[in-house]
Amino acid sequence: MAIESRNGFAAFFIDLQLFAHKKGMGSTRNGRDSNAKRLGIKSHDGQFVKSGSIIARQRGTRIHPGKNVGLGRDDTLFALADGYVCFEGGNGSRKTVSVMAEPRSSLEA
Repeated sequence: MAIESRNGFAAFFIDLQLFAHKKGMGSTRNGRDSNAKRLGIKSHDGQFVKSGSIIARQRGTRIHPGKNVGLGRDDTLFALADGYVCFEGGNGSRKTVSVMAEPRSSLEA
């Protein structure tokens, strides 16, 4: 605090510094999460499906379409005809899914 006199008037100069009275909050790069995409097999081997039913939702062609199965633009596999789901292949070979008119047990007999 300083006192200065000019022309008979006293002037007070107050040296005042203001500091934060609350701690500043730092930013974070966390705090968000994406929704689950519900991928996977929707109709299993031997299950009856109607035309248009979704068999599998996938990213990329992990499972390829076989007989009576269509491939959507997001790689969704769906039935093109009524019938029974039949998975084939795997273990080194290309895994495919088909829809057959008869269940697999009657086809093998």
